[in-house]
Amino acid sequence: MTGAAGSYLRFLAWAVAVTVVAALLGWLPTRRLGGEGAIPAMLAGCAVSVLASALGGVPIALTRGAGPAAPAARMQALLMAMAVRFGAVAVLALAAALSGLFPRAPLLIWVAVSYAAQLVVDTRYALANDDVETR
Repeated sequence: MTGAAGSYLRFLAWAVAVTVVAALLGWLPTRRLGGEGAIPAMLAGCAVSVLASALGGVPIALTRGAGPAAPAARMQALLMAMAVRFGAVAVLALAAALSGLFPRAPLLIWVAVSYAAQLVVDTRYALANDDVETR
């Protein structure tokens, strides 16, 4: 798959892969420090960040799908992506924390850890070459 859709799907694959690696690295410390109940909270925190990244990538994908973007349009898409991602992670994390389904401390710690890990993937996607048709 080529073009903006292919670029977005690669971005989603990287986002999931980075989150899986982070969760695997944190599995034992989370279980040791928080007990068995912390594992579902860890997974929920990771899911919150992946969903927020997926939503935040949409403005960039839409800009790429419209052809070569003017610098102003590209900057607007980048700012919109940051706002959407932050808003989504705030709303989803708050909803998960207030649901009572997960212990709050491991949930919020893993939202923060996976959010930081996703920053690398999101920044790489946002700063990638706009000319996706040449790939």
